Amino acid sequence: MNRKPRPTRNPGGRRERLAGPPPVEAEETLLEDLADLAALAGRRDEPTVTHEALVRRLRADGLL
Repeated sequence: MNRKPRPTRNPGGRRERLAGPPPVEAEETLLEDLADLAALAGRRDEPTVTHEALVRRLRADGLL
């Protein structure tokens, strides 16, 4: 993928060019966020559960 450096401004007001694509760690974080959003979107139609109901269920299952 050929990307042109994007112009940016620093506090001194001089224009600089960014050196290239974001670091791999930033890209991995964005991919993880995208996966989380996809999981949320897939569960959008599930009914909500109150905190109290969740605690009751966890206690009944012996997890609390």
